Amino acid sequence: MHWTDRRERYRTVIAGSACIHPGSVYDAISARIAEELGFEVGMFAGSIASFTVLGAPDLIVLTLTEFAQQAYRINRAGKLPLMVDADHGYGNALNVMRTVQELETAGVAALMIEDTLLPRTFGEKKPTVIPIDEGIGKMKAALAAREDKALTVIGRTSAPSITGLADGIKRLKAYQDTGVDALFIAGGLTRADLDAIAAEVKIPLMLGGVSGDLQDRDYLASRGVRIALQGHQPFSAAVKATYDTLKALREGTRPSQLTGIASADMMARVTRDGDYKSWTEKFLT
Repeated sequence: MHWTDRRERYRTVIAGSACIHPGSVYDAISARIAEELGFEVGMFAGSIASFTVLGAPDLIVLTLTEFAQQAYRINRAGKLPLMVDADHGYGNALNVMRTVQELETAGVAALMIEDTLLPRTFGEKKPTVIPIDEGIGKMKAALAAREDKALTVIGRTSAPSITGLADGIKRLKAYQDTGVDALFIAGGLTRADLDAIAAEVKIPLMLGGVSGDLQDRDYLASRGVRIALQGHQPFSAAVKATYDTLKALREGTRPSQLTGIASADMMARVTRDGDYKSWTEKFLT
């Protein structure tokens, strides 16, 4: 399959003047739904990958291979540009290169590499970040490994909420200087923090889940923020719906009495039933 078109559409989004919210997706069906609803970009998070593939918390027990395989399943299901959280690149700078190669092959439109120390070390009480020089090395390695120049490489840091705003800005500027295409800031920020960052950084910004007065997309756009995550509620909603449905069935509710069930028409749309019927008619009869 060819992935460049969706990568170019992703670049159009971050080169624009607006701030958009991506659709949080976790499998082929959720990606098709997000695409049908008009989301410009899909987001596949490391935490959601761990929940979906392993049923495990976000403790970096998922492997790169498992993550890349699920990203590929999402990408082959439609044409939604997909950005992914590649965590720390699954190791050092050399592992980052392998991560970029695998995820580029899997069809992602954008990937982010962060400078958090992962996985958690023995006795660690709170998140820490790697030395800035190591972070710079990871960003350079990611760029060196990229073959399709349309693929967006994003440098990510949580430093403002871990080591302070000054160190966060220092890291963001250092990663910008490596040539990454955009910068992602995780962790809580205030407007004053974002104002200070925007004054120093000249490439597109992205934010993790925003709250309070940072939910104003016009303000975010004016500060260079092009993508702002809203969390990953769709997966949690799916878990709740599955639990409630199974519980109702276990307790004796008849299938015909269940509520909140996708209609036959919706199921046909999201499974591309019409395409398969056409292909069956064309190739099997």
